[in-house]
Amino acid sequence: MAIFAFPEVIGLVSQSVQDNQVPSVSEIAELDNDPYQILISTVLSLRTKDEVTAAAARRLFDIASSPEKMIQLPEQRIQELIYPAGFYRVKSKNILAISHILLEEYGGEVPASQQALMELPGVGLKTANLTLSLGFRLPYICVDTHVHRISNRLGWVQTKTPIETERDLQKVLPEKHWIEINELFVRFGQSVCTPQSPWCSKCPLGPGCPRIGVKRSR
Repeated sequence: MAIFAFPEVIGLVSQSVQDNQVPSVSEIAELDNDPYQILISTVLSLRTKDEVTAAAARRLFDIASSPEKMIQLPEQRIQELIYPAGFYRVKSKNILAISHILLEEYGGEVPASQQALMELPGVGLKTANLTLSLGFRLPYICVDTHVHRISNRLGWVQTKTPIETERDLQKVLPEKHWIEINELFVRFGQSVCTPQSPWCSKCPLGPGCPRIGVKRSR
């Protein structure tokens, strides 16, 4: 276990990233807390840089901000709107399929169920949990590469995969921090606790961080 208590780590990290860019999906959630837009934005964000996701989402939602409007668009038009998001052809197909399913099976609403969300095309655990936490404010931990890496470096968990990290974080991390941990660690992981050669010299946790697995730092 890390030297710092969980609330202290969260507080120090939060202070250090307050001027950093907010992740694209979190920004969309803040502007318009629409579960559908959050779900589609999260699908867009997979293997895509934040700035590309944000721009693609804006272009798409300016024209089709609901499943009713989305199914009116040809797949080719969706591709044009979300390009150059990674795997934009596959994503456009999934976005269209998701919109049809929501209309046909859920009355056009996004289901507040992890299982139901993960049955949608292109939606995995990370996407489902981020939609539930940001769109419905339900206590789910969204574990991406940043949350996985930093949680292991801090010694909160000792895991090999994000799925294992989510499971073990649920056992140790107080529930009140479950929703916020993703945004905080994404911002922290992009600016300080980077994948390669993290900026330990400017880390707010200083020598209190065990730096597990860190072989080189700046």
